[in-house]
Amino acid sequence: MSQFFEYLKMAVSNIRANKMRSFLTMLGIIIGISSVILIMSLGNGARNIITEQMSGIASGQIALYTYDDTGSYEITKDDIAAIKEQVDGIRGINSYMSISGTTSTKKGEFQVQASGQMASYMIFSSTGILKGRYFNETEYLAGQPVCLIGERDAVRIFGSTDVVGMNLDVMLWEKEVTFTIIGVEQAEKESMFTFTYENSPIYIYFPLTVLEQVYGMEFETYYQIYLMAEDGADTGTITTQVVDLLERRHQCIGEDIYQYESFNDYMETVNTVLNVVTMLISLVAAISLIVGGIGVMNIMLVSVTERTREIGIRKALGAKTRSILLQFLSESAIITMIGGLIGIISGVAEAFLVAKIVAAVNPVFAFTPSVSVVTVVVTTVFSSAIGLFFGIYPARKAAKMSPIEALRRN
Repeated sequence: MSQFFEYLKMAVSNIRANKMRSFLTMLGIIIGISSVILIMSLGNGARNIITEQMSGIASGQIALYTYDDTGSYEITKDDIAAIKEQVDGIRGINSYMSISGTTSTKKGEFQVQASGQMASYMIFSSTGILKGRYFNETEYLAGQPVCLIGERDAVRIFGSTDVVGMNLDVMLWEKEVTFTIIGVEQAEKESMFTFTYENSPIYIYFPLTVLEQVYGMEFETYYQIYLMAEDGADTGTITTQVVDLLERRHQCIGEDIYQYESFNDYMETVNTVLNVVTMLISLVAAISLIVGGIGVMNIMLVSVTERTREIGIRKALGAKTRSILLQFLSESAIITMIGGLIGIISGVAEAFLVAKIVAAVNPVFAFTPSVSVVTVVVTTVFSSAIGLFFGIYPARKAAKMSPIEALRRN
């Protein structure tokens, strides 16, 4: 063990004697390590914020639909009741119908996107109530013309969010419907998935049964419904059970009449794509580690040439081949280890600097880099392995040098 520390002391002494050359040798390792850490940290941070923001929009939602043209396989109210009764893990079921219209207030005329919803709409809302409340089952069954409006939209058309109890006249399908506003939904936090544009429509949400009262429409069957899973529930299991139940009730087992789309499946796809992209870019950045390793080998070969007399003297005094080998391997390993540590610190600092610049340019895209311990450990081990691998040839060349030949050289 004492001999090993002696090798380390000799290696450190030689590195200190050639500071500039040693630093330039480390530079390739530093750039490679810092690039990998930078990209992985930014990639993980971006994935985390994307997952968080997307989860806030539609986490746990499942869309179930049928392309049935005959009317034999549409989803009925009895089907919905059976799903609620027989399938566990479902918080609510919803279906909706959107209609375009217009409304006029003292602020002017506005385009309206009116969305008729079931009584469970509150479960699917991704924002929550700022003032007032959601419509209830009684209002839904009675088809009462009540509605909710968004916080920003309330300010746009009334100049205030104090609109609970006010009436809103909306022209829909050439009929004017007077809605009573019973709730104001909180505005969504700005994110990379939210956007507004000039003259965007006003969104209101009302009981779907209002269309039955006003237009005589009947909603006994649905082509599409939405399921909201309970927190922690397996959406895959829920989807399978619901599809099996519908196929049994409509006697179409195995005919793939009912299709579905799960938000969690989308999230898995997004995470997979982000992981692949991050890994590919990291692999490209890791190429600089190979270049840095070649630099280490080049400098170590120069070092062997410069120290041939020292090697000859040591071997003449009885130094073993193994001792010379370990001495030069120690030197190359220390160079890459120091370069790796500097690269890790540099990569982490650069990642947080880039994140701050992004947040300053556009706060909507602000995120915190996620530094993975696994990434740090792997890159450290990899940098050390690079140093040892590319240090083997120069070390072996020095170790196998004949003492007589070494002493003859100037």
